[in-house]
Amino acid sequence: MAALRWQFWLGFSFFLSVVIGAIAGAVWLYYVAMDANEVPLRRLVVQGELTYLTPPQVREALAGESLGSFFSAEVNQVQALLEAQPWVEQASVRKEWPDILKVFIVERRPLGHWNPATRPDALVSVNGDVFEVDKAVLTEFLPALSGPEHAVKETVEHYQRVTELLHMNGHQVVALTLTERFAVDVELLSGIRLRLGREGLLERVQRFIDLFPTLIRQRTQPIDYVDLRYDTGVAVAWKEEQER
Repeated sequence: MAALRWQFWLGFSFFLSVVIGAIAGAVWLYYVAMDANEVPLRRLVVQGELTYLTPPQVREALAGESLGSFFSAEVNQVQALLEAQPWVEQASVRKEWPDILKVFIVERRPLGHWNPATRPDALVSVNGDVFEVDKAVLTEFLPALSGPEHAVKETVEHYQRVTELLHMNGHQVVALTLTERFAVDVELLSGIRLRLGREGLLERVQRFIDLFPTLIRQRTQPIDYVDLRYDTGVAVAWKEEQER
């Protein structure tokens, strides 16, 4: 009996030492995996069609952040940091063994300057997001879009609808204003201003397009504005000689 008890306690001690060793090994492995010095992220790969951002700027946005090791780095946290940048509309992040962090950037596409009279650094995107940036990176012409701050989406929608029809007929919009009463005014590259009002915008734009050849034959002076806020007909103002 004594021999059996001795064998039991010997076996139990061996089993216990194996369990303790396994736990200790697992704890050690966990801390090694979580330690950025042991399994560091050494490379950041930036992908995506970048027009206004550069890969170094994306890296700079993460430079002051402690990302942790390959195992401890939170991709959702990195994604949130990137999407907080004004030019970033969407970011996706993934890790690639053994030491690579890959990010894919979708930039915001600017549609126009937003309320430039009061917000000189603000742009509005094609999706109706207002963001402020250094406009020195812009190389293309953007129209001026003005409207109530609570009606950004409506202003963008009006611009997109009106611009498409005018552009198809050879007119370029350089500015659109949505008033507090939701009336629309448009300025063309030619200097002509269109007063469209609140209703039937496309029908009124089409009326201007149909009448335009006749209007430019009527007078030698340039057109100042065309008021289309009538059920039938239009009112036209001509620029005086000193305004030209």
